[in-house]
Amino acid sequence: MLFRQHYSGLFLHSLTTLNFKTMRKNRALHVTILLIAVCLTSCQKVIQMDLNTTDPQVVIQGDIYDIPGPYTINISRTVNFDQPNVFPPVTNATVTVTDNEGQSDVLTQSTPGNYVTSTLKGIIGRTYTLTVNLDGKTYTSTSTIPDAVDIDSIFFKKSFFGVDLITLNLKNPPHKDNYYQVIHLVNGKQIPGFSVFGDKSDQLEIISYSFMTTNTTPPLNAGDSINVWLECIDHPVFEYFRTANRNGGRSASPANPVSNITNGALGYFNACTVRKRIFIYPEIKKAP
Repeated sequence: MLFRQHYSGLFLHSLTTLNFKTMRKNRALHVTILLIAVCLTSCQKVIQMDLNTTDPQVVIQGDIYDIPGPYTINISRTVNFDQPNVFPPVTNATVTVTDNEGQSDVLTQSTPGNYVTSTLKGIIGRTYTLTVNLDGKTYTSTSTIPDAVDIDSIFFKKSFFGVDLITLNLKNPPHKDNYYQVIHLVNGKQIPGFSVFGDKSDQLEIISYSFMTTNTTPPLNAGDSINVWLECIDHPVFEYFRTANRNGGRSASPANPVSNITNGALGYFNACTVRKRIFIYPEIKKAP
């Protein structure tokens, strides 16, 4: 048994525990990840950044999914370290998303700083390019939607120290690098907290991912609706969230997360698959 314990934070501190063990018959990889809150405020995974700098920097954040849009690209600017984390929206950008099969969509601004698609479709295997023209500068990013991985099963249990856990199992495809992100919502509201993890194996493996329900405010009650999202992400996006988690978000550049956007912009552009499971708490099967 290999036991690894990681202490990290995405602009707040989190605790991530990876527990690997080989199961007897199917030699499955069992990974249990316990997550204590890291801050997210919407399904766009908007990252709050504290930067001790006098020069505002452009922050671009957006996701393209393999489910029907519209999709949103958020653009803002950083503020000084001693100012509130209310980032001014950028309202004068020209934003375009294209793919390698000829799709092209010029985004329109729905609310200040939020640019939405109108015709674009996220398709597995395609590579998407984001282009932002702003104040004479051009920022670009590319991201490829990987193959989807479904949630195989999901159940509820209590940890050995009495904390409520929701666990999902997924079949990790063999012979390739696989990267995942998990988020969840309760009664339609995203709960602070997310995690990214990756795995590579020469055989089909079962990954078991657990997250605590104690992050919810108020606590979960019988009848609450829980929506779990499993995203398959590409490696540059994984690196962005991994380094954001590692750096803790309190350092100035170059300790900022490894952005996949050019020309010095902060943030990320993520084209990914998403698979969802919705269930009523605690009306899912109990762990054996």
